[in-house]
Amino acid sequence: MNQQIRLQIPKIFKFENVKAKPLSQRRRIIKDRDIRIRKKISFRYQILHKPGLYFTDFEIRNLVHDIRDVAVTAFNPIPDYQAMTGTREELSDKIIALAWDKTTLAGFASTVELYIPTIGNILHLGLTVVRPEYRSNGLTHLLMQKAITSYIIQKAIYFDKLWITNCATVLSSLVNVALHFEEVYPSPHTVTYTKQHKVIAETINQLYRRKLYIRDDSCFDSENHIFRSSVKGTVFQKDINDTSYYHRNTEYNNYYKNLMDFSNGDEVLQVGYASIPAAIRHAVFNNMKKFIPQ
Repeated sequence: MNQQIRLQIPKIFKFENVKAKPLSQRRRIIKDRDIRIRKKISFRYQILHKPGLYFTDFEIRNLVHDIRDVAVTAFNPIPDYQAMTGTREELSDKIIALAWDKTTLAGFASTVELYIPTIGNILHLGLTVVRPEYRSNGLTHLLMQKAITSYIIQKAIYFDKLWITNCATVLSSLVNVALHFEEVYPSPHTVTYTKQHKVIAETINQLYRRKLYIRDDSCFDSENHIFRSSVKGTVFQKDINDTSYYHRNTEYNNYYKNLMDFSNGDEVLQVGYASIPAAIRHAVFNNMKKFIPQ
């Protein structure tokens, strides 16, 4: 009656040939991995206000060389546009933020000052490019933030609005502007469409197409703020299936996707404003969110 029962253990569960790493070695591997994850690069930032007005020819050549060296990681070929053209004239209305990792330019944001009748100077957000190896450091948003903040301080726009524009097909760019600026049109928010919104949009359509790399034959849908076929056939046209250009906010992505026809090379023209009081409200709200139970 006393029978021995032998359990047959499947080979997949047999561990006799598995050698565990020593505890000290396992701890070292985990520590090294955590250090790599936590490591943040300390960038050196440089802000240039209209360098075309005061840079020497030698300084302009060096600046444009560095900018184009970053641009080639995103564009093939590099478009004849913005600070990448290398002319003194093109650099004379730009506010440029640079991020340096020692002697390497990691990325740049190049914004454009535009004059709008009855409103004054506004800032077009222009172009931001970051080398692929630095894109996980949040540089894209930080560079634009530094360029705008520097402009506000220089112009002493402490309690007034700085009107901004953005013309893009890149969803992450459109969503970031909708999230971080005030009264942005078009956006998923309920926005009061003012006379200022209309004047800025109409002036850009009539006077600043080439400044914004908008094709002359592009049709402007003034109701939805869409430039139809604006970048069709250019390096700026995006594939709707390329999710590397998407934002993490799915709701906002879908809103802007539904406005544009990607295969047609459409772009959205956003108009909104920045201000120091609004920036403070955003900062306070973002800090408070950390303490709100999810």
